Amino acid sequence: MGQTTIPAVVRDAAAKFGSSEALVDGDLRLGFSTLLERVQTVARAFVARGVRAGDRVAITLPNTHHWVLTALGALYAGATLVPVNTRFTAAETVDLLVRSRASALVVAADFLGADRHAAIVATGAELPDLGTVVRVPLDEPHRPVPGSLGWDEFLALAESVPLAEAEARADAVRPDDVSDILFTSGTTGRSKGVLSAHRQVVDVAAAWADCGQVTADDRYLVINPFFHSFGYKAGIVVGLLTGATIVPQAVFDLRTTLALIERERISVLPGAPTVFQSILHEPTRPGRDLSSLRLAVTGAAPVPASLVRSMWSDLGFETVLTAYGLTEAVVVTMCRPGDEAELISSTSGRATAGFEVDVDGSPGEILVRGPNVMLGYLDDPESTARAIDDDGWLHTGDLGFLDADGNLAITGRLKDMYICGGFNVYPAEVEHALTELNGVRDAAVIGVPDERLGEVGKAFVVRGDRGPTEEAVLAFCRERLANYKTPRFVEFLDELPRNASGKVLKRLLSEEKA
Repeated sequence: MGQTTIPAVVRDAAAKFGSSEALVDGDLRLGFSTLLERVQTVARAFVARGVRAGDRVAITLPNTHHWVLTALGALYAGATLVPVNTRFTAAETVDLLVRSRASALVVAADFLGADRHAAIVATGAELPDLGTVVRVPLDEPHRPVPGSLGWDEFLALAESVPLAEAEARADAVRPDDVSDILFTSGTTGRSKGVLSAHRQVVDVAAAWADCGQVTADDRYLVINPFFHSFGYKAGIVVGLLTGATIVPQAVFDLRTTLALIERERISVLPGAPTVFQSILHEPTRPGRDLSSLRLAVTGAAPVPASLVRSMWSDLGFETVLTAYGLTEAVVVTMCRPGDEAELISSTSGRATAGFEVDVDGSPGEILVRGPNVMLGYLDDPESTARAIDDDGWLHTGDLGFLDADGNLAITGRLKDMYICGGFNVYPAEVEHALTELNGVRDAAVIGVPDERLGEVGKAFVVRGDRGPTEEAVLAFCRERLANYKTPRFVEFLDELPRNASGKVLKRLLSEEKA
């Protein structure tokens, strides 16, 4: 692909695939040509609200057509996308809005029983850059809220902006322009905004589609959240490039997933290993018609070879692939169709998307270089310089080794990170929160195995004389941290094991205390 942009991809998809289904969300079914028209409408509405080229547009929505149209419309208008994790608390969301200087926010008015916009307002935070708030009603009828627009009210603004103006905005977008800022927590506990260019998004999506042999005959159920690079770049953009139909699922529910596979004849189903384990163990599965399934892409947690074989034999997948990626490079390696179960299970495949992969030792830190390494971190040249060396190698902080054929095996993490339900959790962030709780003198957090989520957090806490109970520790975390970051277990110790330099010996916690 090389030199192209996301607006160009949206236009090309309309020209190539026409009335073929592009997006199916409940009763809404949009062809590629109609999708382009809807995207143009959203772009014109943003222009009407004064959003300029390069402005940041934040989205905090689940996987629905609103997310797709908002994201593509913002990009079409020349804006930069700031996806926000829907599991973030209001305080975490405000932090991203402030640091990205977002000029517009499209937010779920009601999702999982919470009014996300009301929670943001309740923080009392000053957001001087935020000139537009669009509230999207998902489960309840729209109710006007001062200082915000409803979804339909927002779309109606497009009438005041000529289509030619939106087209001019799209024409002006350059391949090297920043397309999005995806925030990822750093080991210090402070999130970093990863900057990617349009050409990079398109290239990594094309590489992912090529490895999976995705075509216009495919129908792709997107369970992975759109706010994550997997759902957005290896989901929405893959559909645009290939003509595959995108079917978003707002919240993973096993019975709903099975019903969607049957009704929509889903052929592409990426997800964490727990998704496929759940399907295999679902009592009603034998009576379901899952014959349309063709491609599964998994990772982010151990993938047993027995699971790969069961996905082939019991679920009918022709192809099961594992992959390795990170926000700073999206997708670095992937297995290929035809790889054996043991290889798929024990490695994350070979380099893709123009990447070089090297390992500093065996095992050692995984280094990545190529045209699709991030542009850098938002307003953080020091962290960028630490992450990308003078020779262009991105230091991932992950440990692994390469076999003779270039397959990458992941063996550990330099950064103490663990993965809960497919989401990266950085203990330093949780530890920092814990130290703010009265009565906590010291704290350390590790990931421990969990059958359903892969790993969950366990906190080791040193208390003072009037220290908190386990219930109080967990309640404190729930108030300040996203659900997947909140530890599931607490153990109280008299002291944490440390080395001579004062560093906590988490290996001892893992071996002796977990």
